[in-house]
Amino acid sequence: MKNVTTSPAANLPLRPVWWDAAVQPHGALAIIDQTRLPAEQVQLRCGTLESVIHAIKTLQVRGAPAIGVAAAYGVVVGLNELPPSGESLSQSVRQICGRLAASRPTAVNLFHALERMRKRADQLQGRNWLEARDALLEEAHALRAEDAATCRGIGQAGRHLIQNGMGVLTHCNAGALAASEYGTALAVLYAAREAGRAFKVYADETRPLLQGARLTCWELLQAGVDTTLICDNMAATLMAQQRIHLVITGADRIAANGDAANKIGTYGLAVLAAAHGIPFYIAAPSSTFDLNLKDGTAIPIEHRDPAEVRTFRGQPIAPDAVACFNPAFDVTPARLITGLITEKGVIYPVTPQGIRRQLSR
Repeated sequence: MKNVTTSPAANLPLRPVWWDAAVQPHGALAIIDQTRLPAEQVQLRCGTLESVIHAIKTLQVRGAPAIGVAAAYGVVVGLNELPPSGESLSQSVRQICGRLAASRPTAVNLFHALERMRKRADQLQGRNWLEARDALLEEAHALRAEDAATCRGIGQAGRHLIQNGMGVLTHCNAGALAASEYGTALAVLYAAREAGRAFKVYADETRPLLQGARLTCWELLQAGVDTTLICDNMAATLMAQQRIHLVITGADRIAANGDAANKIGTYGLAVLAAAHGIPFYIAAPSSTFDLNLKDGTAIPIEHRDPAEVRTFRGQPIAPDAVACFNPAFDVTPARLITGLITEKGVIYPVTPQGIRRQLSR
């Protein structure tokens, strides 16, 4: 893994994951190390499968769409480590995908991307190994380009929800840093701003890893969006003061009935929004839907290292001996979601029938 670092992090192109063909001998996955923002800008080159897996596990690359794209490129990285031989391409790809699939359990985009790469490898079985590898790289490029276009579509589909003078609350980071570019929840804000709307964004800090404070605030300020950072426990006060008119977040997996898994704390915001009569929207690409799951009770929830709660960047903030509960995600029931914003339009009301009808377009 190679680092290219500049500091401070300013004017960074919001492209968190891409392929760097200049890395010898066969190219490498390139990412923005999101654990280092906002203090410094670090680009990583992941030239081994193990380094790709490490980047996903440690949140150097994060956000459901970005994880999917990184995993697709990770398949090619894994193949680059293998010598051209008579071994089965399909078998090699399946083994690589199995290792990548174990990196994080909740974001369904990861599994969709890996399944797409597996299917493409099956189609290429019997082809020259190097030609097949190049074809798989093209498949990963296509997946990235489609994700970028999808994010733009989400923004266009939801921008009418943002009106002049609104206060909009968001949680965690569902912007360009979480996708190929532009983002999901933040795509709606960017599209509304491009349409000339003037509004204010409130960003939750998002404990324990502060993705809202570190990433969303940095990203929105880079884009010139009026942004105020709040602690996670301040949202109810702002709602009671009628300073928040809309809540919009991303999602990592959405079940067939509309139950949605997103960063821990999202469910609480949905409950607060319902109590104050505030619309609560989730923005996500169609690839985030898992129609094989009847409802959110079947969504696997990742539990992370308790040290993330006890410490911050190596500094203790709680007794070493205290027990910690650290789920990375929670599930917001469909009944609390006003609408689901996708690249195919807004699903409203949120019902299994409405979801299938919209996604089939």
